[in-house]
Amino acid sequence: MKDNNINNIKKEDSGLKLNIKTIIGVCIILFAIMVAAGILTQVVPRGVYDTDAEGMIINGTYHSVDYRMPIWKILASPLLIFGSEKSLAGVAIVLFIVLLGGTFLILDEVNVLKYLMAVIIKKFSGKKYMLMSVMMLALMALSSVAGVLEETITLVPISVAIALTLGWDSLVGIMMSFGAVVFGFAAATFNPFNVVTVQKLAGIPVFSGLWMRLIMFASSYLLILAFTMVYAKKIEKKPEKSLCFDTDKEMREKYKIDDAQALLENSKLKKSSLLFFTFVMCALICVAVDFIFDMSGYVSMGGMAVMFTLGGLAAGHSAGLNGKELASGFFRGVKTIAPALPLILFVLSITYILQEGMIVDTILYKLYSLIYGVTPYLAIIIIFVFVALLEFFIGSGTAKAFLIMPIVAPLARLVGISGNTLVLSYCMADGFTNMLYPTSGLIIIAIGLVNVSYGKWIKFSGKLFALQVLLSIALMHLSIFAGY
Repeated sequence: MKDNNINNIKKEDSGLKLNIKTIIGVCIILFAIMVAAGILTQVVPRGVYDTDAEGMIINGTYHSVDYRMPIWKILASPLLIFGSEKSLAGVAIVLFIVLLGGTFLILDEVNVLKYLMAVIIKKFSGKKYMLMSVMMLALMALSSVAGVLEETITLVPISVAIALTLGWDSLVGIMMSFGAVVFGFAAATFNPFNVVTVQKLAGIPVFSGLWMRLIMFASSYLLILAFTMVYAKKIEKKPEKSLCFDTDKEMREKYKIDDAQALLENSKLKKSSLLFFTFVMCALICVAVDFIFDMSGYVSMGGMAVMFTLGGLAAGHSAGLNGKELASGFFRGVKTIAPALPLILFVLSITYILQEGMIVDTILYKLYSLIYGVTPYLAIIIIFVFVALLEFFIGSGTAKAFLIMPIVAPLARLVGISGNTLVLSYCMADGFTNMLYPTSGLIIIAIGLVNVSYGKWIKFSGKLFALQVLLSIALMHLSIFAGY
């Protein structure tokens, strides 16, 4: 006989629904950016650098080319990307998102999410700010060391449920999970996608200069923790001060602390949750294997997707869902997250247009002319701003590094900027923008999962981003002053 929790499922009652208004709004923005990128390919001089056998740019070889990207290619870019080198990455991201949507709906419907939330809250009863501190530190450290980013989207709904139960709001939950991961990715210590790649391209020993990156990690952690705590304490006293007070009402009802604590007595649910937790541990092993053997993220993302999905299906089956119900729930979950898929297409299209239009190398050439001859203190800010702006169009940190480092690294040395200072600047500019730009796609999915609009997110996180920019500039100037 099935558990009452299964019998009473309301198929339309999942709290994990993307904010459609946010998705449509961001799609319009991304489409406008795609058109603007297409216009740039028509008006900006086209040019390229020669490359060596490994595809690295050769400095001093920039030359103009007689080419203009056809208009039809600009308009058809969302389809043409599937015939490009970017298609594999795009398909992988789309598949990951689809599996995420299906799995989370099952976990939500059989109350596994509520059970996990109840266990965590019981563990930290009366110590909720300690829970916040430990959780953010752990996720920052994981991202800083192993470079996980996309995979942690799965943590957002659980974190938001915990935040709502403790008297906070969805914004606090997002910051405790994905926000901490983004800060850890930027404050990279051993991150193979940023630190290792950029140090290799800059020609400096791998993992050298760790002491300054540890200072960056510690100061970034204190900043995001203090910012989140101040906001959490404010809305704890006056819940109506929350930027998402109205949109959180439904989820607050869904994740009442009394209801969640009652689930702790359900032995079947305990078994299902332990089963899911086992698969999560296997997923973390995949992340560790990826990091140890330098697998460039293929094992971690694939492992997370497969293990998380299998864990969700196994937990649902253990809780009492049969095969037909599992399939039905999974596909309903896919439908809830499907509106996010156009975001990925537009983001990949923007990168495709810029590269196919042959203007990226022209931008690099102009940067070279801009930096040459200025002081190190000004040059490092110019590089920081350039990487941050380039992140808007090219989200992959590794791809950007291979694109710009062959030019920027020699130039940095000429103006008195060390390789490790360059790494510091690159990591911060590349990382923190993942929580700001709609072209990242990741932040739109993260906030959409818990019904937070992009406007509210920017209003909330904009102040933190501004503070982090000031901190980044201070750390970059400190590193130059200290001869780092």
